[in-house]
Amino acid sequence: MNWVLYGLLSATCAALVAILGKVGIAHIDSTLATTVRAVIMAVFLVLTTLLLGKVPQLSSIDSRAIFYIALSAIAGALSWLFYFYALKNGPVAGVVSLDRLSLVFAIILAAIFLGEKLSWTVAAGVVLMVGGALLIVTK
Repeated sequence: MNWVLYGLLSATCAALVAILGKVGIAHIDSTLATTVRAVIMAVFLVLTTLLLGKVPQLSSIDSRAIFYIALSAIAGALSWLFYFYALKNGPVAGVVSLDRLSLVFAIILAAIFLGEKLSWTVAAGVVLMVGGALLIVTK
């Protein structure tokens, strides 16, 4: 399978996160729900790592990689805390539309910090995505 198929599978699973999450947090605190979700995810991922035989590769991770992975984990945890709070209090379509603006932020940050090129077609896509999110969020 190539990266496009994995990307589409990721998007499908992300859509399920929104729908199943909205139902799951209907009668509980969003922070508690996020914590329970994170614990279940951690157990699932540890089991997956064990089943795929990836544990021996742990020793090959250097401290710089660990540092950036840790920062990414904190950013991810904050993202999910905010996401579930927004999902608890807002409509799925609006919350997911705003959340997917992370693509816009990632493109801009990748250009600034990673030196990735920003073509006119990518810039046009960014403008269209922001416009689409605004159309969905505003009534």
